[in-house]
This record gives sequence, structure tokens and C-alpha cells, in this order.
Amino acid sequence: MSMHFRPHIALAHQYWEKILQPGDWAIDATCGNGRDTFKLAEVLKGGGVIAIDIQPEAIAKTEGRLESMTGVHFFCQSHETFPLLAMQKPVRLIVYNLGYLPGGNKNMTTRVESTLISVSNASEIILPCGAISITCYPGHAEGALEEKALLEELSRWPSDRWDVCHHTFPHRRLAPSVLIIQKKL
Repeated sequence: MSMHFRPHIALAHQYWEKILQPGDWAIDATCGNGRDTFKLAEVLKGGGVIAIDIQPEAIAKTEGRLESMTGVHFFCQSHETFPLLAMQKPVRLIVYNLGYLPGGNKNMTTRVESTLISVSNASEIILPCGAISITCYPGHAEGALEEKALLEELSRWPSDRWDVCHHTFPHRRLAPSVLIIQKKL
């Protein structure tokens, strides 16, 4: 797998491929243009993906990208709460690609408060040995605040229940980073 142009995304996808198995369920809590949703549906084959975004434009783009795939359920809502379907399925992975919709309004971003609530809710529904994958974008103001708040919050999660790994690029301070939070047995 080439990690030439978007190493943070390639790294996240490698984790997902190791965590997920055909038949599992995953949530893309910020589906955006649908690239991550597509990857999840591709890996899951026979499982299900719940795609969430607060912007109707993002849902439409994702639906268009996945029109030939089955097992994807779309919800136009904030990631702050998960749809009832998410509570009824064995969710192995929850994915966040924070920030703003690529090609969309850069002033409409994910926010610290709703992201922290969402990640807390994710921790309640994720299966043991499942994971939460968060791509942070500290290169814009709200993204920097989100990354800082997430790192502070996750530093308090008990190590006997969670493994938390933060992948950064130290030579590029404002580059995207990836958080992988795995629930222990």
C-alpha cells in the first residue's frame, strides 16, 4: 500500500483491515465524501456500515460513491448521538475523520464539544477488542482544539480497559494525526 500522498489515511486503513472481519459492523461517524465509508464497506463484505454526517451534501456524495454497494445505512445527523440501529448491532469499529467536508464550507467543522460527547458514546457501544479510529486535523483552529481536547480526555481513560495510540508526524507539526483507541477484553 502506497503511503505517498495521505499517509495518515493509509495508516488508519491498515488498522481497520486488521480489526475488521467480514460480517462485522462499523460506523463512519463523519462520512464526508464517502471515501472512508467505501473502504469500510469494501472490507466488511456482508457486514454493515452506518454512515453519519450532519451535512445533507456529505450524505448525498457518500451515497453516490457507494451506489453499487449494499449494507450501508445513511443517517443525516450529528455524530453526537448514534442512531438506534447502532445500538442494535455489534459494532467493532467507529471511525472519525474530523474537520470539514473536503470541497465544502471550511467554516462548518466538527466541534470539540460534540466530538467529545460522541467519542464517549462510542466507548459505550464498541465491542471488546473493537476500536475507535480518529483522524485529527490540527492545521486549522478548531482541529487543533479537537486534537488537544481528545488527547487530554483519552489520557484519563483507564489503561486496564483501553489501549490508546497517537500517530503523529513530528517534523510536520500541523499535519494530520491518527488516534487508535482499542477496547480491551
